[in-house]
Amino acid sequence: MPTPGLARLGTGVSLAYIDIGARSSNVVVLLPGLSDSWRSYDLVLPHLPSIFRTIAISQRGHGDSEKPETGYTVRDFATDLHALLDALAIQRAVIAGHSSASLVARRFALDHPDRVSGLVLEGSFVKLGESADQFGARLASLDDPIPREFARDFTGATFGRSPSKEFVDAMIDQSLKAPARVWRETFASLVDYDDSVELGTLDVATLVVWGDEDSIIDRAATDALVRSMRNSKLVVYEGIGHTPHWEDPSRFAQDVAAFVTACQ
Repeated sequence: MPTPGLARLGTGVSLAYIDIGARSSNVVVLLPGLSDSWRSYDLVLPHLPSIFRTIAISQRGHGDSEKPETGYTVRDFATDLHALLDALAIQRAVIAGHSSASLVARRFALDHPDRVSGLVLEGSFVKLGESADQFGARLASLDDPIPREFARDFTGATFGRSPSKEFVDAMIDQSLKAPARVWRETFASLVDYDDSVELGTLDVATLVVWGDEDSIIDRAATDALVRSMRNSKLVVYEGIGHTPHWEDPSRFAQDVAAFVTACQ
């Protein structure tokens, strides 16, 4: 297991992250979704080539990163990413974002296209559907400490092919590190965020990864995203749910590695 670091950023927060592999121009940054920490990529990291520089991040409010009282919008997360790349002296990278963090990856690419050599959008969407209102209502009454059952239900709804019980339990432990206010504010930002008009202007190679058993983002929403981006390619994982990097980490790593190589 790599030893995590803690970076103090110009945005005023400290982020936990891991930074492994060769110090090369092949850089991939992994952004986990709502409530997840960098540990979300534990199953993927052993499969990524050591010739890549791979960085996985716990976004503000998540995992062992700092948890300020406010600042959990998509733009806040994207600004942190920019500050982290500056702190690590990384000029360009492939940015891979899962679910909610795929919006962060897109926002960063829209604001700093010169810093992005490619995007990997996993379980992504243009806008959340009506089910967002139901989940938002559940979050409205969520208090600390967050019940383990709530985190278990949230985590369990994301996969079609279940990882090991030990891994799922570890991910639940990580989710419980995010305070209730972080869940609420982050999710509220996802509901409000809309980059649909801007996406058509984004000219960066993009790999869209979607599992055909995804119970959160359906095929129609995925196709709408692919159509909105001029240089995107869809890869479908059969029998996989909302978290391909958990359910088939070897294939996910292979797809990401091939994409990173092609983007150089």
